[in-house]
Amino acid sequence: MGLLLPILLGFLAALIGGLYLLGVFRQRRLGEPPLDKGLIPWLGHVLEFRRNTFKFLERMKQKHGDVFTVQLGGYYFTFLQDPLSFGSFVKESREKLDFRKFSVQLVRRVFGYTALENEHIVLQMNSNKHLQGAGLEAMTQSMMSNLQNLMLHNIGSPADQRTWTEDGLFMYCYNIVFRAGYLSLYGNEPHKSEGSEEKDRAESEALFYEFRKYDQLFPRFAYGVLPPRERLEAQRLLGLFWKALSIQKMKTKENISRWVWDIQQGKEEIGIKESMIDRYMFVLLWASQGNTGPSSFWLLLFLMKNSEAMAAVKEEVNTVLKEFGQEVRHGGPLINLTREMLMKTPILDSVVEETLRLTAAPLLTRAVIQDMTLKMADGREYLIRKGDRMAVFPYIAIQTDPEIHSDPHSFKYDRFLNPDRSKKTHFYKAGKKVKFYNMPWGAGVSMCPGRFFATNELKQFVFLMLVYFEFELKNPDEKIPEMDFSRWGFGTMQPDRDIQFRYRLKY
Repeated sequence: MGLLLPILLGFLAALIGGLYLLGVFRQRRLGEPPLDKGLIPWLGHVLEFRRNTFKFLERMKQKHGDVFTVQLGGYYFTFLQDPLSFGSFVKESREKLDFRKFSVQLVRRVFGYTALENEHIVLQMNSNKHLQGAGLEAMTQSMMSNLQNLMLHNIGSPADQRTWTEDGLFMYCYNIVFRAGYLSLYGNEPHKSEGSEEKDRAESEALFYEFRKYDQLFPRFAYGVLPPRERLEAQRLLGLFWKALSIQKMKTKENISRWVWDIQQGKEEIGIKESMIDRYMFVLLWASQGNTGPSSFWLLLFLMKNSEAMAAVKEEVNTVLKEFGQEVRHGGPLINLTREMLMKTPILDSVVEETLRLTAAPLLTRAVIQDMTLKMADGREYLIRKGDRMAVFPYIAIQTDPEIHSDPHSFKYDRFLNPDRSKKTHFYKAGKKVKFYNMPWGAGVSMCPGRFFATNELKQFVFLMLVYFEFELKNPDEKIPEMDFSRWGFGTMQPDRDIQFRYRLKY
């Protein structure tokens, strides 16, 4: 008995400790948000959350209100879903809410990249330098050149250029936009080498299909639920991209963007190993090109399903061409689509923003570094615990809120236009102006640094499609596809199926 008692006490202590770690004993304290742990210890609601984030958060909001805490896979997440109070989340100091702690863990898991303390400054500094202003001008010009190389090369002989080509709209858009973006960022084959443009097309085509394989694994990889065979495939793909985007490989290229090049140099200067920089190059590729392709699909599809929107954008595009003295004609020169021209398309700007409102669904997450008080716009206050996480899902809270955006699930191409065609920025909820009325790029420290380049990519692609091609849905009455629910929270949603279309040169 003397020996048995310590063993039993040890087992009991281990059991209680295990139950504590599983969250069994956590209770809501005075002043904290409503707590919903779910029925399964430790896992909590994670299975339902992964299955359909949108429906789960809608259910929790209806049950608990616009602030609530739920258990998801060992972590407690407090969701803030009141758009009038988003400033408290976005503007809170890093000493209390830290985006980078969460992002560093995710990047390590899905890209194999281990970040150093404060190395984010390299990305921030170079993004400010090259992804806006004069730097953006150069990247926009490179994107225009690569888009035309990819879109116009495979159009047959003069005799059959007017023949329709059929394709899946999603795969066509994603393929073209990804490859042009990749070549604009990571460089081209040297022009002095024979067949350099053909090599660019072949290499980017092969890389795109490998990227799609990884992209389809990404949601489950991020959640850590890949089965063994798919985990091996993910590791193979990571190795392939580390090699394809390596510093040594890029030394053989021309026209590498200054953004990518200076990030490489900056990481070398702070002592990051070359092999780790190679891994980071894939982080940049996925972050910069993982959403623009799917966004271009939705953008083109919404235009094709809305004749009024299509007519308005076509008229605007033709007006811009004439203003800049350019014309598309058989045997004539390619158009030179400049950043200045792209700044004169308010209707297309509204179409892009409306498309992103309907299809971009990022989950903004912060690690809670110290106990803090969340102050709501209406005066309520909630205590948030150190070690938890805070999150905002703007898709529900803002982008599809019928009080902020009337008929929120319908595409309205001029939703973000005033009558004088200036950008509309005044939206209201409960009679109060909403500062954050659309958040496809995130907000605060986690706002996408490449949003201006990505917007230009989308506008360039649509602009060139409209001036060079006739295109239509194979079945004009086919319904718009549903979204792939597994991708909630990871940026632009993807369709659950492709939709067939056909295209041909205008001239």
